[in-house]
Amino acid sequence: MQDIKTKKPGFFKSGTPWVWLNAGAVSASIIMVVGLLILIAVRGLGHFWPKTVWEFDYLEYGETIVLMGERSKVETIPVSQLQSSGRTYDFDQEFVERTLLKTGNRDVYGFDFKLIVKPNEVKVRKPEDAIVFERTQWGNFYGYLQAIREQGNELSIDSSMLWNELKKRIKRVDKLRERIHEIEKEDIGAINYKIEKLRLQQRKIELLGNLDKAELDRIAAQKVAYDEEYAVLKQELDSLYADIKRDSVDMQVMTGQRVQISLADILKATRPNSMGVGEKLLHYFINLKNFITEDPREANTEGGIFPAIFGTVMMVLLMSIIVTPFGVVAAIYLREYAKQGFITRLVRISVNNLAGVPSIVYGVFGLGFFVYLVGGRIDEWFYPEALPAPTFGSGGLMWASLTLALLTVPVVIVATEEGLARIPRSIREGSLALGATKAETLWRTVIPMASPAMMTGLILAVARAAGEVAPLMLVGAVKLAPSLPVDFNAPFIHLERKFMHLGFHIYDVGFQSPNVEAARPLVYATALILVVVIVVLNLSAIYIRNHLREKYRTMEQ
Repeated sequence: MQDIKTKKPGFFKSGTPWVWLNAGAVSASIIMVVGLLILIAVRGLGHFWPKTVWEFDYLEYGETIVLMGERSKVETIPVSQLQSSGRTYDFDQEFVERTLLKTGNRDVYGFDFKLIVKPNEVKVRKPEDAIVFERTQWGNFYGYLQAIREQGNELSIDSSMLWNELKKRIKRVDKLRERIHEIEKEDIGAINYKIEKLRLQQRKIELLGNLDKAELDRIAAQKVAYDEEYAVLKQELDSLYADIKRDSVDMQVMTGQRVQISLADILKATRPNSMGVGEKLLHYFINLKNFITEDPREANTEGGIFPAIFGTVMMVLLMSIIVTPFGVVAAIYLREYAKQGFITRLVRISVNNLAGVPSIVYGVFGLGFFVYLVGGRIDEWFYPEALPAPTFGSGGLMWASLTLALLTVPVVIVATEEGLARIPRSIREGSLALGATKAETLWRTVIPMASPAMMTGLILAVARAAGEVAPLMLVGAVKLAPSLPVDFNAPFIHLERKFMHLGFHIYDVGFQSPNVEAARPLVYATALILVVVIVVLNLSAIYIRNHLREKYRTMEQ
């Protein structure tokens, strides 16, 4: 009996090259994603580290001037590029080092960044007593502390004690500022909200034509009580504003000019050149915490991004609550109840095509249908007293969540259908054989076993919805929201309010900012926070999915 020799397949026919090609593509994708995250993290998180303040004797137009600031960006460029700007440079080398110096003091100089070249740096110093102020407006201030004033009068304090005295007075200002913020945002804000509610109640009574004098008297008396509360708070607020403006400082800037600054405009004062590594690390985490927990300032180029984080998370959660039942019910009907035929196939094709529709189209639909049609009718039926000012007839959190739910529902339908299709028919037949109805079989057996697939659809929906920007620009996201959608005023959750979103915030800071260089680090930092928020939301859903998968694995076996 002869041995049968099997011919080995060729190298390409064996499929080995394609396996290695796929592995290489996956590896390249992972490297690019990790590299992008590292780039965003380095450029974003590095913004919060206290930077060294340099002082230069700099040669410009044949004269030596003094410059002071932080090195924002350093790059090496050819001399020919400098010559193309119209100025003449007499340098021997072919390439020179150019620095973008953040000089701050925009209210004094009219600019806060300046380009300098290394060959013109005559002398470089790192002054220990250089002070950096983070201000409520006009950006950072750099200079030397000369004197402290109280009620306009200069205090007789030894120069060695000025810094410690300044820190004490800034702490005092911080406490006053916290109390002012509490009165304005919480106390007076709550009173204004209640007064507006009373005005709407009175307007509603007038529209109905039922002029109940007792009810009108009650509203008038209540308004008088609120006005009295407001007067007391206003008096306290005026006193606090007078106290917070008591102190000021005299600062010497790089031009030698002496500038007076009110401590009410100073949020934080540091001397980064005299800090050790531990002190810089502490300030780094404080700056990062403030960026996450504070409101934005200076056209979103300063301050924090807490309203954007809050708005993004709340919108995604509300969208998830809306899209999950609609997607699951649609998938169950298509897989379990609908007669499989031409119409069902057409519906599935339509659902798959919906996933490829540009998101801005959903935004236009949401604006026309949800905002103008549905929201306009809700205002006419339930809030006529507020018209012509819209309540739900304007972009808001609810319409943004509904629009994104419509955008992501095809993903949930497809994933749920695939999960239902993987459940063996024998499990359904066994349940029916034991006397369960079809509805009971679905509710107690099929849906629990398909829940991991439903969670997979939700994960994909969250990943897409959290990063969408185009439709949100039409249905509710704004540059700056005066108040959060959740507060302590009844009904506590205000779905009609506009909100901030991290994706839209990145677009606004990166492309609409009046100060591009100051906003550049914030773009990277905000992008990193958006990635972290999406990862946390996805990991939470993945944990729930894995828990459900383990729970119902025995049923599948």
